[in-house]
Amino acid sequence: MEDQGRVTPAEIRQVDEQTFGITWQDGHKSKYPCDLLRLSCPCAACVDELTGKRQVTPDAIPKDIHPLRIQSVGRYGIQIRWSDQHSTGIYTFDFLRELCLCTVCKGGEKCQN
Repeated sequence: MEDQGRVTPAEIRQVDEQTFGITWQDGHKSKYPCDLLRLSCPCAACVDELTGKRQVTPDAIPKDIHPLRIQSVGRYGIQIRWSDQHSTGIYTFDFLRELCLCTVCKGGEKCQN
């Protein structure tokens, strides 16, 4: 299955205080600003379940937000306890790969690295 490595992490780590990183099994490296990940939380408290409208605004996220704990959820995602004490979101690996900010991923091209 060719796409399996695309959404399976080989390494998950905190790159620096404000950046979270994943190296995927296909060799691609994604870096995420912590405030973007917190703002993108997919939980019901952050996204209205009926309308899909985001309930959290950028100004509600502390600029120095960072993970306190990262825990795996099965074989499909992670849960992050943030420094603002929020911890209910499950970030699936599919979701995180789609959220990758690099030009290759945003352009819809198949990652070659």
